[in-house]
Amino acid sequence: MTMRPYSIRARVLYLAIVFALVLVGSVTVATYFFVADGMTRSAEDTSVRLAHHASRAVSRAITDAKLSAEAAGLEGEVRESEAQRLVLRATRDLFSVTAGADEAAYALYIQDLSSGAMRLAWFSDKSAVVDSDAERARAVADRQPMHVEPAGPKLLTGMFSRADLGLYIVHIPLDLPDQTAGVLDVVYDPVREESILDSARRPMLIVAVFALLLAIMTMQIIMGWVLSLVENVKTAADSIDAGQLDVHLPEEGEHEISELAHSINQLIDRLRRRAEVQTRFVADASHELATPVAGIRGYVNILRDWGAEDPVMRDEAISAIDRESRRMARLCSDLLSMVRSEEVLEFKSVRYDINAVSREVLAGAATRYLDKDLEFVGPEEGPLWLYGDPDRVEEALAILVDNACKYTPAAGRVEVSTRRHRDRVIIEVLDTGVGIPEEDLPNIFERFYRSDASRSKETGGFGLGLPIAKQIIDTSGGMIWVRSKPGAGTTFTISLPRSKPHETKDST
Repeated sequence: MTMRPYSIRARVLYLAIVFALVLVGSVTVATYFFVADGMTRSAEDTSVRLAHHASRAVSRAITDAKLSAEAAGLEGEVRESEAQRLVLRATRDLFSVTAGADEAAYALYIQDLSSGAMRLAWFSDKSAVVDSDAERARAVADRQPMHVEPAGPKLLTGMFSRADLGLYIVHIPLDLPDQTAGVLDVVYDPVREESILDSARRPMLIVAVFALLLAIMTMQIIMGWVLSLVENVKTAADSIDAGQLDVHLPEEGEHEISELAHSINQLIDRLRRRAEVQTRFVADASHELATPVAGIRGYVNILRDWGAEDPVMRDEAISAIDRESRRMARLCSDLLSMVRSEEVLEFKSVRYDINAVSREVLAGAATRYLDKDLEFVGPEEGPLWLYGDPDRVEEALAILVDNACKYTPAAGRVEVSTRRHRDRVIIEVLDTGVGIPEEDLPNIFERFYRSDASRSKETGGFGLGLPIAKQIIDTSGGMIWVRSKPGAGTTFTISLPRSKPHETKDST
């Protein structure tokens, strides 16, 4: 399938890329954030630990230097000067690189008694010399270690370049001999933590790219499967548009596309049945029209040739022409009724007696079918009132009763009964006729449909009556259904509302 720039596949691809970038990017950034936060905390803890050990070591060195100066028998300024010298030497020994104390850099500052400023007395490495005079003064004044963390953002540092967590500095105030104040600077450069972040950067980016590609490929695979199902639907639609109704979509699986395929297959089946019924109707209607036309033309020729000399032949021809013309008129009437049922008509809403309407319909049928000696049974005496269009309802009842008379053998029985059921009126049209085959029951209300059992010339229907009756009942706000058993008769049931509608209903 070619991917057009604005096709669904292309749009989903764009959406998948954006979604994958946002999702994978968010996960990657969040993961790196937590790793960087852990390395930052590790650097902070390490600087605190080194400052604690350095403070204890220098405190012991100062105490030992004072004791050594006293043990040497020195007094006064000489003793203090000697103790100061011993402290400096001990500090060099404690924090020299060769002694193994290489995790941090150290610097010792001693306060000048005359100016009060801090002067650098010793440092283990140049990185230990930092410009933090204000912080040192504050540490001396508060008599508490002063922790100075790197300024600026550091949690995402190293994500796209080398990691740089900055320097962690601790200023430790000291009480040196001769009442002199001092400060020991512990400067920790988190090289180890930065190397961990640098080593994690590449694997995380590789995993992120792989996850991004996997998400896009997965989305495209799923979309390809969905679009293949949609392509099947498009093929079916194109086939229907071309008049080919022999396609059938696969309905495997329990998903929305299979449900759509099932609905389309049902639609295709209905269209195929409708097309078959219409084709059959056109053939039947053509035959029904051709037969009386041929008969009329034949009898016209008879009248032209022998009608003037033979009165019997003339009367027979006229009678046949009348019979065939009435048959053609009935077919035209059915076709006009069908067309009229398609139009939007105003239905009256008046109060009328359904029992009286039913009896009038039965009386008319009894007049037309005198030769069959049928028994007609109407509803019980007494009015049964409801609101609606009595003329249209009478037309529907007349269609049902006429069908019952057609398919009921001589001396059979046709009955119309009525009853109330809550806020509705139930009307039943029963007969003792031939019945309707079970396979035809779902289709009898379709236009142009005729059961094979009803296609005789004696009954002569065109498959239009029942659809017209259903259209009238539906427009009146009612329902109609049928029960039948071959050889045991048929019962049509109509349910109509009794109450007056709030607004006029139009046929649809």
